[in-house]
Amino acid sequence: MSFQQLLFILILALAFVLIRRRAIQISRNIRLGKGSFPKDHGKDRMRNVLLIAFGQKKMFKRPAPAILHFFVYAGFLVINIEVLEFVIDGVSGSHRIFAPYLAGAYPVLMNIFEFLAVSVLVACSAFLVRRNIMKVRRFWSAEMKAWPRLDANLILITEILLMIAILTMNAADQVLQARIPDQYPPTGPLLFSRFLVPGFSGLADPALMLTERFAWWFHIAGILGFAVYITYSKHLHIFLAFPNTFYASLKPKGQMSAMEVVTTEVRSMLGLPVDTLANPPEPGRFGAKDVNDLSRVSLLAAFACTECGRCTAECPANITGKALSPRKIMMDTRDRMEEVGKSMANGGAGLNDGKSLFGDYITREEVNACTSCNACVEACPVMINPLEIILEIRRYIAMEESGSPPSWNMMFQNIENNFAPWKFSPADRFNWAKENNELKT
Repeated sequence: MSFQQLLFILILALAFVLIRRRAIQISRNIRLGKGSFPKDHGKDRMRNVLLIAFGQKKMFKRPAPAILHFFVYAGFLVINIEVLEFVIDGVSGSHRIFAPYLAGAYPVLMNIFEFLAVSVLVACSAFLVRRNIMKVRRFWSAEMKAWPRLDANLILITEILLMIAILTMNAADQVLQARIPDQYPPTGPLLFSRFLVPGFSGLADPALMLTERFAWWFHIAGILGFAVYITYSKHLHIFLAFPNTFYASLKPKGQMSAMEVVTTEVRSMLGLPVDTLANPPEPGRFGAKDVNDLSRVSLLAAFACTECGRCTAECPANITGKALSPRKIMMDTRDRMEEVGKSMANGGAGLNDGKSLFGDYITREEVNACTSCNACVEACPVMINPLEIILEIRRYIAMEESGSPPSWNMMFQNIENNFAPWKFSPADRFNWAKENNELKT
């Protein structure tokens, strides 16, 4: 076994270990939440995965960025097929192991890969311009500073460099195919990297071989490093968008989730039928103060958030200058989860560190600004529901702290006493019709 093979196997194993360790930590963080993942309506859930996560359906509400994103997305899916050849070559010490077996199909595949590589390069360059030169507003909100902004730029720059490495490797390889055909199997004419060939034709064989190997190592090591990095990045949505759309709520928008224990108690007080066989456990807390009070679906959604800001851009509260940003709600939830998870992994205080999601991350002003209009839910490309977290925090404020605004408390009291938000007896509710009838007569 050569030194290069041994080095590649070590790097591959290290990447696997790091990704596995991070995946376990993310799973533990999500399991801080309550309940279990829904398993009903499997066909409807799979339809969401195919149309929304895989098919990018909701992305195309904004065609220009959607088309650019589609090329990046397609490039990620298809170009990574070529990574399989890289891995086999790295482990076995071969070079383009599939070329002799795929014969005429190999040049076709290589040209598809190169087309997508160029498309990804162009799309990522356009995204960098949108973020840093055009300064699209939703990428420059208050929460999008420091690490979130740097994270997005690092990913885009890395993808551009990886695509350049593919084209460089292929161009140097084409020159070597003509000079040393025994070591470099023919790939056939390549439509894009051939434009780089004149720049390498004047190099001596050792320099060409070094260029080709450097580009090969840069690309495969970059891919493995990228795979590790995205588990700490917002680009984790590349993987988690699929389970998130599968487990997302299928209820009509605007239908709030009731607390089973409260529903049972109210039905019993009103003399309505109650399922006596079901004994819902007493809740440890009404609503949500910290991440362990939220559902596991909400915590999964926090990791699946793309930070694209479409939710915030559509939020009427945010548009009118209120403190609320639905994207920040998801980012804060993820940050709190990470803080608690890291503390627990290191034997620290975990949830008992004197902090909480509400208060230390999400403020009362933010949740009170929400109009519950579901615009953020409708806008999200991967069916994330920031409103569910906001409503759970509001439930905690109202039921545990009695801290809702006075006008809200008056409305709650009216609903409790009069079964309507207005302060008049149910018996007087139809008086307006009587008065209207008197005017007509």
